[in-house]
Amino acid sequence: MWSNKWRGAFYSFVAVILVWWLLAALLMRPIVPSPYAVFLNIVEIFAAKMSIHVLYSLGRIIAGILVSVLIGVPLGFLMGYFSRIDRLLSPMVYFTYPIPKLALLPVVMLLFGLGELSKLMMIVLIIVFQVVITSRDAVKSIPAETFHSLQSLGASKRQTFTEVILPASLPEVLTATRLALGTAVSILFFTETFGTEHGMGYFIMDAWMRVNYLDMYAGIVILSFMGFLIFSIIDAAETYLCAWR
Repeated sequence: MWSNKWRGAFYSFVAVILVWWLLAALLMRPIVPSPYAVFLNIVEIFAAKMSIHVLYSLGRIIAGILVSVLIGVPLGFLMGYFSRIDRLLSPMVYFTYPIPKLALLPVVMLLFGLGELSKLMMIVLIIVFQVVITSRDAVKSIPAETFHSLQSLGASKRQTFTEVILPASLPEVLTATRLALGTAVSILFFTETFGTEHGMGYFIMDAWMRVNYLDMYAGIVILSFMGFLIFSIIDAAETYLCAWR
């Protein structure tokens, strides 16, 4: 399975490079440099100029994912297992979830400042709703007979959680996190253009303002690889943690 995934990723990468190279050859303008020039530039500047920005962006995304899972999974499990909690919290979730998160950026920055906390909050706001809803629905989809059987055998609530709820819900939680990740990276790009001098968003916009297209495209390529890396890590976690599937 993994060999097929990596083969597909390689073919997709080659296809993107070919289209990029063809576009650069047709336009022959500095605004669309060739892939060779961009990758050569990455090799030259990564250690000295880009690595610090990569570390900041990766740290923000990983921290946002961890906080979202730590908040969203327990809350979703409670909503899925206890109908009273679900009736209380579901209207609130449904009311706030459809709000475009980018529209909340000024509010978040006014409340939490321009530092790291506001960037973390934006990522959490994007991911946590999908984690909550997916966790709740995953618990609700477990047949009631399963819980009744465990209760008749004398299973405690902790055993019900560890043996049924968590294994049954984990694949859906990881899928929701993976789906929300793309939007989270996009929002991170915008947040890193305000109040910071570190992060791939800042690096790309700074290169654009300096009309340094090689650095700008290098930043875009590295940001794409970052997203691919995190997707791959989540896939690996799902393969390991959900081997029973």
